[in-house]
Amino acid sequence: MNKRVFLAGVLSAVAMFLWSGLAHMALPLGQAGIQQIDKEEPLLNILPSTLSAPGFYMFPKMAPGTPESDYQKKIATGPSGLLVYFPSRDFSFGKSLGIEFLTELIQALIAVYLLSLTALGTFGGRLGFYAMLGLIAAFASNVSYWNWYGFPVSYTAAYMFTGWMGYICAGLVAAAMKVGGPKTATA
Repeated sequence: MNKRVFLAGVLSAVAMFLWSGLAHMALPLGQAGIQQIDKEEPLLNILPSTLSAPGFYMFPKMAPGTPESDYQKKIATGPSGLLVYFPSRDFSFGKSLGIEFLTELIQALIAVYLLSLTALGTFGGRLGFYAMLGLIAAFASNVSYWNWYGFPVSYTAAYMFTGWMGYICAGLVAAAMKVGGPKTATA
């Protein structure tokens, strides 16, 4: 990867990161589909005696060997859901922002590297490349979470849109830096 392609990747990551911050802090996209538990005290009191360790829990319990029809009946007639649980959590906003930026940097470097291997010579072609990558990324996990785990449609749509727009922002940077075509090939 040459220096210009690498720089385009870093600047693309900054664009993705800024868009993500805007989407989550200034727009309602970061809270779409998320509800607060009004009477949380009884739930908070029972969790430590019910769950012994931090983890990702699904309910109702599906014991090994349970017929699928029995499980479907349980879901149809009673509560079901997911719970990410921590008895206590050492959370650092700064560390989480750093991990988020690193995640977007890796995505941006991969995307710009792939773009550098193409012969796309127009701004629109390069931006379209990013738009397609963004759609793949947006669909890759979000639709599965909606389908299998029941994530709300509004949450799913908002996160798909936020991710896709992150790729569009990154693509605008890479396209403006004219990555792609024979001049930036990394071979």
